[in-house]
Amino acid sequence: MPVISAPYAFNEEELYVDLRSIFGHSLFLKCEGFNFAGSIKLKAATEMVESAERAGDLRPETVLVESSSGNLGVALSMIAASKGYRFLCVTDSRCNLATRLMMEALGSQVHVVADQESNGGFLGARLAYIRSLCASDERCLWLSQYTNPSNWQAHYRRTAPAIARAFPRLDLLFVGAGTTGTLMGCARYFREWHRPVRIIAVDSVGSVTFGGTPGHRMIPGLGMSVQPPLLDESYVDDVVRVEEADTIRACHRLAKRGFVFGGSTGTVVSGATDWLSRHEAQNRTAVAIAPDLGERYLDTVYHDNWVQDLYGEDVLAPDPPLGADVAPLGPTPPEPQPRRRRRRHDA
Repeated sequence: MPVISAPYAFNEEELYVDLRSIFGHSLFLKCEGFNFAGSIKLKAATEMVESAERAGDLRPETVLVESSSGNLGVALSMIAASKGYRFLCVTDSRCNLATRLMMEALGSQVHVVADQESNGGFLGARLAYIRSLCASDERCLWLSQYTNPSNWQAHYRRTAPAIARAFPRLDLLFVGAGTTGTLMGCARYFREWHRPVRIIAVDSVGSVTFGGTPGHRMIPGLGMSVQPPLLDESYVDDVVRVEEADTIRACHRLAKRGFVFGGSTGTVVSGATDWLSRHEAQNRTAVAIAPDLGERYLDTVYHDNWVQDLYGEDVLAPDPPLGADVAPLGPTPPEPQPRRRRRRHDA
């Protein structure tokens, strides 16, 4: 029975979902959302803060500052609250309302930038705000998940070894690409492993992480409007790009089987199943990493009006109405028979 005194001390590492019955492919989904921060970002957040502590960069008056579209902000908010630090998250309008409220409930300050760049992203405006803030206030310490090696080291030390223990015959690993911390940590680990593992990065259409034309993206988490400094493409064997409409479809397909995952997970699952459908992989062991759960996406990915306004009414195939043309949900009861009147006999 785990007994903890700090919220970052608990993280479920050993839970996988077999997706064969849902998507028809042999694919194991590593669930990273079962911790008090609700996502895989807890690992990077913990590693970055503890690294700053070891370096002596954190003092009682320090204000931690970070740019985040959501999940890392929640993880840092939780750690800051537990350790007694102040934290400011710089985000943008794509950050889910539930995520912003969670950070504020944990005592953090949230600044939402409004300036969108010509490439459809907000990252440049977020980073410009942080640079200006740090230049004007020496109390501020920017952790910089985009350049901080502790980001990928967290997954080299924890995520990849956990997968290796569970699947010693691993052949394929699908990893979503945001800052590429998870991707690089896992790729570096398996490059040194006892057997070759093919690393497939999953990115969003409109992201420029692996080149291509920048585009408007509405689902936070994966994808970048600038190429991430942590990325070393020599560790990546293949790249799959996923349209946001396909992300939505994957999330809803999982939800119809009882699994409510976040948008990043929907992207990874869609990309992985697409790749598997185009390659011969019947006898190969494949794992995909699910970064988060879906509760914070209830007003976006799982909200019909939000989905239809952005992606059209046909993005999700509607279920047939419960009408005369649909078989009843249970067995048809027998038609009532007229009661036969019993003849009364006089004694």
